[in-house]
Amino acid sequence: MHHTRHTARRLTTLALAATTVCALAACGARDGGPSGPRGHGPDADAAAHNAADAAFARDMIPHHRQALEMTGLAAGRASSPAVRNLAAEIAKAQKPEITTLERWLTSWGERVPGAMRHSGAHAMAGMMSEADMKGLEKSRGAAFDAAFLRLMIDHHEGAVTMAETESERGAHGGAKALARRIVTTQNAEIATMRKLGDG
Repeated sequence: MHHTRHTARRLTTLALAATTVCALAACGARDGGPSGPRGHGPDADAAAHNAADAAFARDMIPHHRQALEMTGLAAGRASSPAVRNLAAEIAKAQKPEITTLERWLTSWGERVPGAMRHSGAHAMAGMMSEADMKGLEKSRGAAFDAAFLRLMIDHHEGAVTMAETESERGAHGGAKALARRIVTTQNAEIATMRKLGDG
C-alpha cells in the first residue's frame, strides 16, 4: 500500500512538472520566441544584431542538432514512457528553433553551420563527445534511461549558459527573447529530468 501511494504521488509530481514545462514553452512563445507573434518577418529578422547574436545562433544550431540526435534514440531504446515523452517534447521545441536561428543567420549575412562531428564540437558547452554518443547508442532499457538523463542534463545546462550570455550581451530583440525562452524552458526540463533520475 505504501509503495502504491508513493508511486501515485510520484506520477502526479511528474505530470505537474510536464504541465509546467509546456506552460513555460507557451509563455516563451508569447514572449517573442519562434512561435510568438513578435520577431517574425524580413524586417524583424534583419534588425540590428551584434557579434554576440551571431555567435549565439552559430553555436546553438549544432547544439540543438545534437539534442535532436539524442532524443531520436529514445523511441527505440528507452524503457521509461516518461523519458520517451520528455525526449519527444524536447525535439518538438528545438526543431523550429533551429529553423529560426538559421533564418536569422541568413538574413544577417552570416554563415549557417554545416554538419559538425561530435569530436569537433565537444569544446562547446554541454556538447557530447563521440564516445558519449556511441555509448548512448549502444545502451538499452534502464541503462539508456539513466545515460540519456545524465547526458541531456549536461547538454541543457550548456544551452542555458549560452542563452544567458546572449541575454546579457545580444542586441537582436528576437534572439534575446529566444534566449530567455531557452533558459526558462530548459531549466524546467532539467528539474524534470533530475526527478526522473531519482526514481
